[in-house]
Amino acid sequence: MKLLCRVAIKATDRRFYCVEKHSSNIITRVLSVLAVACAGVPHVAAQDGSSAYSFLNVTSSSKIYGLGGVNISLVDDDLMSTDCNPALLGPEMSGQIGLNYMRYICGSNFAGLRYAHAAGEHGAWSASVRYFGYGSMKEALPDGSITGEFSPKDVAFGATYSRDIAGSWRGGVSVRGLLSSYADYSAFALSTDIGVNYYDADRDLSLSFVVANLGGQVKRFNDSYDRLPLDVRLGWSQSFGSFPVRFSVTAWNLTKWKLPYLDSGDGTAAPELKDSFKSNLFRHLVFGADIIASPNYYIGLGYNYKTRTDMSTYSRSFLSGFSLCGGFNVSSFSVGVALAQPHTGATTFMLNLTCNLSELL
Repeated sequence: MKLLCRVAIKATDRRFYCVEKHSSNIITRVLSVLAVACAGVPHVAAQDGSSAYSFLNVTSSSKIYGLGGVNISLVDDDLMSTDCNPALLGPEMSGQIGLNYMRYICGSNFAGLRYAHAAGEHGAWSASVRYFGYGSMKEALPDGSITGEFSPKDVAFGATYSRDIAGSWRGGVSVRGLLSSYADYSAFALSTDIGVNYYDADRDLSLSFVVANLGGQVKRFNDSYDRLPLDVRLGWSQSFGSFPVRFSVTAWNLTKWKLPYLDSGDGTAAPELKDSFKSNLFRHLVFGADIIASPNYYIGLGYNYKTRTDMSTYSRSFLSGFSLCGGFNVSSFSVGVALAQPHTGATTFMLNLTCNLSELL
């Protein structure tokens, strides 16, 4: 009988336990744990029982990653920052091509490519492909003997279209195909994001609404149906006068109010369940601020309270929940980097490289 390894994460190491192939929820467990452990902890629920395909919540933008991991209202001339909200795409980004790379723990590597082009004076489209590789994992029999290795992976490919609606309003939609391959198992799903953005250039005020990850599985791993992480999000970004800092607040996971978590404290006592009004409120909010003093560079800082509290059952660091980003523009090229340390054994790094092909040709 073929067997599939189930991953268990404890502190900073990854251990493998084998279970029978016909276990009814094996694929769901593998998907959920892989997403939490290796798909960018700052952006994925670790304690709230979220659905599979949580890698959809990992941004491809180093700027968004550094501003807390979730931001749907950042109006910028940066193609990579549009993956959280299709309504942020516009004809002003025509000809841009962007590459992203993220290095995470456990040998995980994520990468992607995105291109945008104008569709008339008031519209734009983009195409993208993203790869999520979770490293090499051991496959074993019930007696513990190793039979080989496998490399679980997810691939997301899709297209986005946006158009000015009226005045300061713009709408957009993204459609993605999701291909997953874990050992001898594979699945295919379709996902859709729908977004709307309002931008007042005179006040540098941006408001956004997004319904993310609509869709479902077309081909299942087995008899179990794995749901996409459907979410409703609201976002606000604004700078004030000549003060060179733009502030952002993003509310996400709005399909459910209660997001309880276990707090281990100093580890000497049993974990305590936290489910107060205050903790639930702040676990829905992501805060960010970026310096916009010059169009040639930026520096940003983000805070994700949900990340910090999710990591309370692990060896979280003082910096858990915080993230940092920076970047600069040289001629037609842009470079962006971001760093975060959700817990002591995980320092994550993201790199963006973008250029405008229409200005080079």
